[in-house]
Amino acid sequence: MNIDKKLNELLERVNYAREILGNKQRPELDAFAQEIGKFPAKYNHEAEDKRIRAVEALGKRLEAVEAAIDGQLTAMDKVRIVRHPQRICLKDILENVYDNYTEVGGMDEHSIDPGMVIARAYITRRKGKKIINQPVMVVGQEKGHGQEFRNGGSIKPWGNSKALKYMKVAAREQIPIHAYVNTPGSYPIEDYPGAAQQIAENIYEMAGIPVPIIAIFSEGGSGGAEAIGMADKRLMLSHGYYSVISPEGAAAIEGRIKSTERAPTELIESCAIAQQITAQDNLKNGYIDEIIQEPPLGARADHFDFYKQVRDQVVRATDEVTLSVRGLRLFRAIALRHFRKHTDIIVRWTMNDTARERLISRRFKKYRKLAKHAFKDNRSMLEKLNATSSGIVSSTTSIILYDLVKPFKQRISRVCEETMDEIHVVTGRVDALYRNISKKLGIKSEVERQQEIDLTGLSKAEGSESLVVNGNGYVSPQAKLDREISCPHSEKRGCLDIWARDLFTDFAGVCPHCGYNFPMEYQWYLHNIFDEDSIREFNRDISCGNPTGFPNFEKRVEAAKEKTGLESGCMTFNASLEGIHLTCATLIANFRGGSVGAAEGEKFIRALELAQTKHQPFLAYVHGTAGIRIQEGVNGLIQMPRCTMAVRKYIEAGGLYIVLYDTNSYAGPVASFLGCSPYQYAVRSSRLGFAGPGVIKETTGIEIPPDYHNCFKALSRGHIQGVWSRKDIRKNLQHTFLTIGGRNLYYR
Repeated sequence: MNIDKKLNELLERVNYAREILGNKQRPELDAFAQEIGKFPAKYNHEAEDKRIRAVEALGKRLEAVEAAIDGQLTAMDKVRIVRHPQRICLKDILENVYDNYTEVGGMDEHSIDPGMVIARAYITRRKGKKIINQPVMVVGQEKGHGQEFRNGGSIKPWGNSKALKYMKVAAREQIPIHAYVNTPGSYPIEDYPGAAQQIAENIYEMAGIPVPIIAIFSEGGSGGAEAIGMADKRLMLSHGYYSVISPEGAAAIEGRIKSTERAPTELIESCAIAQQITAQDNLKNGYIDEIIQEPPLGARADHFDFYKQVRDQVVRATDEVTLSVRGLRLFRAIALRHFRKHTDIIVRWTMNDTARERLISRRFKKYRKLAKHAFKDNRSMLEKLNATSSGIVSSTTSIILYDLVKPFKQRISRVCEETMDEIHVVTGRVDALYRNISKKLGIKSEVERQQEIDLTGLSKAEGSESLVVNGNGYVSPQAKLDREISCPHSEKRGCLDIWARDLFTDFAGVCPHCGYNFPMEYQWYLHNIFDEDSIREFNRDISCGNPTGFPNFEKRVEAAKEKTGLESGCMTFNASLEGIHLTCATLIANFRGGSVGAAEGEKFIRALELAQTKHQPFLAYVHGTAGIRIQEGVNGLIQMPRCTMAVRKYIEAGGLYIVLYDTNSYAGPVASFLGCSPYQYAVRSSRLGFAGPGVIKETTGIEIPPDYHNCFKALSRGHIQGVWSRKDIRKNLQHTFLTIGGRNLYYR
């Protein structure tokens, strides 16, 4: 034994413990460091075997100290563990968990995004003399051990695009996917295709990938985690964390800390606890399925026994997912369920078409059940029964009209169309012969006489179809201001001041000179976009609350409810637009910035389900959203994949899904269930993207230009498909529904 080397290793362990504890005063560590420092002088003249025994005794005592500290770790201590350079990384796992692997999609810094590592790996399983090599696709964020070019595992849009590309390769080759989540969050950049848009595409596509997906969480930071985190089985390292935002970010928001200042340590610690970010919290709330137990103070690169445990649980999880959708599986399923050691159980990871369909269905059901505990359903028993009976009636009607009657009508229609097309061939020749004879004899047909009248007669005035601004009894409170309003672009474009009453009534909040759209209340849209008296709200009494018990948040929620008269930041209703019946979900900026939590997500999903049952087009109108509600922790974050799955299910059933953004729309909702729509539009002067200017500056140090999130920038990179003036929303929506949906607005 090299005693000096062993003493250095012990001292490194002591320093590591100090660092993950945030350099808090721990007398036992200080005493241990002093004892290590005095060891050479104390044992310098002792025999070699005695010195070795003394070092071994010192190591055992340190193990006991580490175990004691491990039992006292706080949530913030675990955050420091996953951020530490000594933390295990994906390359360590590839080297020690899998039997062989080949990295694809780049090597180290020679990659489109070195923070995202992809590898084609093998797991070798033996049964007697039989050897089975089972291939998997490994994707994951890679921090390395302090390698700067990895960008701390913060992935750019093209890195997430690379991950999705190879997950689709795995689906084509029909091999499982193992996704290792280890990121503080995605890099907030809006270069093509944009962080939000790419994350939304990843979540949407992963929902339908027909192979087993196993996700293993170490550091799960917000939307960056969701970009590869949707899985049939979600495992989490015991010292990891999974959160909607970092504790420092939550503390900065809660304490209203300026970008130049730092939040107090006590506030950061309390936010880490309140958000329920640890593996134990997430297991209790149902957002992960199992915990992989780590050594005391977290797994590091030289913890080789830990890799065996990771391998065992990852293989087991893949087996369980595969068997859960396969046909003949009784005895192996029982063995997996009841015996931890299952090295003799062979499960082949190939599946037939039926099993793959069953896998997707189970994935949808898994996410649909999540977060049920995190919102309040204040509906009375009568209202619940009424909703249930209405759903049964709608479902029955749907089956009769669309599964039975419609296919029959389509068959009859096709036969009639074919017959008429054949008849037109004959009658067309006869008609041409008749017109030639009539022309020679000077006889004019009724159609020709009408055309002559239309060309030579006087035109008649027709009723105007323009939008009735502020109609149906709603007047914007801004119209009551007794002053002139200056357009923000007046200096550059020479816009004249506008009287508030005129601006917010006759002009609908639109500058008559340059077209700038001033912010308007969501009520304006309800009264001016949809047909008069057509709005029928549902699920109003599904209410947001405080599922994590976040300090002082209950009062703020109640204040928002009292101020707005709403129970959550999402309003769902049925309405009509020029006679087109549709279902709409609106995120309302007045209620906590339009942030999304468990209640908003549940209402959005139920609205999609109702639209699918009623065979109606779906409009998501975003009056404004600040992102996911951070005080709800993962209860809010999980709405990203939950709602995206509901959107995918609706679209695959033939639904027409349109999104309209207004004012400011950022973060989680845009990076998931809004951003995955193929038809997205924005009101002129709106801003949208992944992260606000303050967050970008804080995380990257980059000062972004004022127009960075301008809707025209989003249009130029393909995020949205059009920019509309507020005055044109009604007619543009009608035109969009008719041209995209055609005569049948629901089915493609």
